[in-house]
Amino acid sequence: MESLIEILKNLKPDVDFDENTELIKNKIFDSLGMISLVAELSDEFDVEITAEEIVPENFETVKSIYNMIKRLEDED
Repeated sequence: MESLIEILKNLKPDVDFDENTELIKNKIFDSLGMISLVAELSDEFDVEITAEEIVPENFETVKSIYNMIKRLEDED
């Protein structure tokens, strides 16, 4: 979880990801930000995040992103 929060903070240093739970609803990441986030997550965690995975449910909160990464790691 720490490395995930570090990635998020590197992409959006002005956001407090420990408290901000609604990343999509609060428009923390736009479409370009999402592309950067997916690329960073794929590199850091060595997972393939397909287009089918890029849905609001998987990116709404830090916890939902973490859960998606863990699920993708388990599928390998």
